[in-house]
Amino acid sequence: MNITQFNSKEELDQHAAELFAALLAHNPQATLGLATGSTPTGIYEKMIKMHQAGRLSFNEAATFNLDEYVGLPPGHDQSYAYYMNKYLFNHVDVRREHIHLLDGMADDLAAECSRYDQLLAAKPIDIQLLGLGHNGHIGFNEPDHSLQGGTHIVELKAETREANARFFESVDQVPAKAVTMGIGSILKADTILLVVKGADKAEIVKEALTGPITTECPASLLQTHAKVIVLLDREAGRLLD
Repeated sequence: MNITQFNSKEELDQHAAELFAALLAHNPQATLGLATGSTPTGIYEKMIKMHQAGRLSFNEAATFNLDEYVGLPPGHDQSYAYYMNKYLFNHVDVRREHIHLLDGMADDLAAECSRYDQLLAAKPIDIQLLGLGHNGHIGFNEPDHSLQGGTHIVELKAETREANARFFESVDQVPAKAVTMGIGSILKADTILLVVKGADKAEIVKEALTGPITTECPASLLQTHAKVIVLLDREAGRLLD
């Protein structure tokens, strides 16, 4: 596990974007695992600037998103499909047929999960971008006595819904369920890039990276992966030696 701390979010975001650019320069057909939420927005902004400067192309790449809320159509301004279009896809040369998103409106969610797993098996992820939830969740893999390996439906924990309530008018409007790539799928990525920002994440960063490996802290399972790159701002890494 390679852990780097940065003095500014600006430096962190640029470094993360450079990692994607280096991969795509070496392998233009790479498969990218992408995340949503507040953590990656600065990274995507840097990617867009690099694309506009002719330094980064997504033309041959494929993308997979980690998760999606159940019950939100793609046009809803809090769906992750909408998020990806707003913060990245509408501004770069990624081909629409190469974008893979979970459908939270599918009539048969179990079949939707199976469809996604089949696509992932056919196009293994080269680099998976992850944020970190306050309770240690990655994607929407919530703390539990056991975790599912493949894409699955999940009941969101109260603390997760409360953390995401800032994006909605109230916590009651935050969907109670999501579909998410499983821990097993995440761990199959060749490289995992974990990005964490903010002092409020410092305790869970220490627990995830240095504590016991347990399904009660899903991110702790990243300790078992051969190639994990962790990028932290100083506030998030303040409890690490």
